[in-house]
Amino acid sequence: MTGKKIGIVMGSDSDLSTMQETLNVLDEFGVNYDVDVISCHRTPQRAHKYAMTAEKKGYKVIIGGAGGSAHLAGVIASMAPVPVIGVPMLTPDLGGLDSLYSIVQMPGGVPVAAVGIGKAGAKNAAILAVQILSTADKTLKKKIIDYKKKQAEKVIQKDKNVKKLLRKSKK
Repeated sequence: MTGKKIGIVMGSDSDLSTMQETLNVLDEFGVNYDVDVISCHRTPQRAHKYAMTAEKKGYKVIIGGAGGSAHLAGVIASMAPVPVIGVPMLTPDLGGLDSLYSIVQMPGGVPVAAVGIGKAGAKNAAILAVQILSTADKTLKKKIIDYKKKQAEKVIQKDKNVKKLLRKSKK
């Protein structure tokens, strides 16, 4: 997708195993993205510069994955004029609730869209980003519609499989 970019930031390289789900989905949809590791606590100047130059880089959406205090998405959202989606990382101490609360509890005027904790959230962040981009891109809109149809077909097939198994077990 030329000219349609998504910026992906994560607070640490340890977040990559989760954020790989985001990258996989964006690759599936053919959406261009950049990936950066930025800590708003350890490299605040980099976080500031990233946010202030996001639109100039062509980012239409930013996805920020972070754990613990998870301020990255909020810091970026406070300065960047594009939608920001926060992905809370699963954390060993509080199971990711700390990350989720940090992303969800933004003050009024600084919106961050929040998805679920961990890999499912990372996948959903990418799908949400593609849906945002698809509001101005007919090709992406068709891909999203086809994706949702395939999801539905999988569930229908699973229903048929379960019914078949149950019929066999009653014999």
